[in-house]
Amino acid sequence: MACIVTKPAKLTSAKEVDISNLDACNLTPFHLATWQSDTTGMVAEKQVNKFLNPMAVAWPNMNFLNPNELVMGHIIMNDSKEASRDPATAKGCVRGNACKEIYWDPSEVRAAVVTCGGLCPGLNSIIREVTNTLWHQYDVRHIYGIQAGYNGLSNPEKFKPVQLSPDKVRDIHMKGGSILKAGRGGFNPEQICDRIERLGINMVFTVGGDGTQHASHLLYEAAKKRNLPVSIVGVPKSIDNDVKFFDKTFGFDSAVATASEVMKNGWVEATSCEKGVGIVKLMGRDAGYVAMHAALASTIVDLVMIPEVKVKLEDIFEHIDHTLARKNFMLIAVAEGAGQEFVATGQTDATGHTVYGDIGTYLRDEINRHLKASGGRSFYIDPSYIIRSCPIRPNDHIYCSRLARDAVHTAMRGYTGVCVGPIHNIIVIMPSELIASGKRRVKLTSSAWQSCVQSCNMPLSLTGL
Repeated sequence: MACIVTKPAKLTSAKEVDISNLDACNLTPFHLATWQSDTTGMVAEKQVNKFLNPMAVAWPNMNFLNPNELVMGHIIMNDSKEASRDPATAKGCVRGNACKEIYWDPSEVRAAVVTCGGLCPGLNSIIREVTNTLWHQYDVRHIYGIQAGYNGLSNPEKFKPVQLSPDKVRDIHMKGGSILKAGRGGFNPEQICDRIERLGINMVFTVGGDGTQHASHLLYEAAKKRNLPVSIVGVPKSIDNDVKFFDKTFGFDSAVATASEVMKNGWVEATSCEKGVGIVKLMGRDAGYVAMHAALASTIVDLVMIPEVKVKLEDIFEHIDHTLARKNFMLIAVAEGAGQEFVATGQTDATGHTVYGDIGTYLRDEINRHLKASGGRSFYIDPSYIIRSCPIRPNDHIYCSRLARDAVHTAMRGYTGVCVGPIHNIIVIMPSELIASGKRRVKLTSSAWQSCVQSCNMPLSLTGL
């Protein structure tokens, strides 16, 4: 059994910080000790968290966070982009690491990990480190891997949970994919609450994108309504890097590294024939981060097309002609969501998402028609499934491990209905409803996009500037 902390401590009050219900640091609705109270502000963890973190016993000199540490969202003085900053983070975000006092008695914890949506590099790294942190740092022995996404939580009879342990997850980070078979659909908050209550699960880690985290918030609301004490902590996933507020998502660096290597293949094809144009289609439904960063990393790209910039076909042809006249080859990186004005389908899938047309094959065919008279041609590569199924890269694995550990620490501190992620490279806690409130997109006035434009020597007409 964990030790109980009885020593009171004075904390900064919500009134002193002047927190409203619109601020990211308003976490009293998202802590199991205060979620039923109609109050706003930060949580007085040293007063409500009664158990001593077992790591404080194992490592007496270990440093723990002050539970009221804040990471300020706006850190630039005389900011040229002040008007575009989201006000939710202006008063800061609570740090998401280990604290000396915790809410849960580790001996009573029964945890579950679920991966939702499509594949992404790093899923197995998250599963591995959540398991190891629970097992080794908190002595938790009941850890369930939920199969097939939310389907496994709604219907564990059909999709049987996997018992996770350090032996089970030891080397899973060496391969891509998810050992839990990530899946879509199957979300039913009332049914899930029934199932986790029956299984005695009181800690759920949801790994997935904005849709998953929106569902995670709905699950939190359903649990709150029936006063079912369960810590629900999300680890946002998006290979497109379009999760709102956070610096980046796990798997993104691995995707960019693999995409950069594929860009070299496109360059080889383009430079190995007369008037060759290589076209590489990359991930990026609504945000062009992968294409932009792959171009910056490879430094061999002449045109980057992203969803944030609408272009004209004649301007693309003009840039191709000028580039071929200058060096006899060209390389294009195009995000899958770019140029939808040319290929829009007008359709939606079963989940309500827009079905995008194939901009890659459209560009290939149009460029081939344009170059036919002059003897040029295009070479088209679509490495999407190669990228999303690739193993995690070393630095990305380190990042996944940070996220997973801090997700566990956040849950042990008693938070629920929240996500963890980095702001200014410091992991913080944010309500899931904020993370699910929109998508991050490439800002055309950002230094990253302007550097990309300059690196590729793109004409003004194709930049959105």
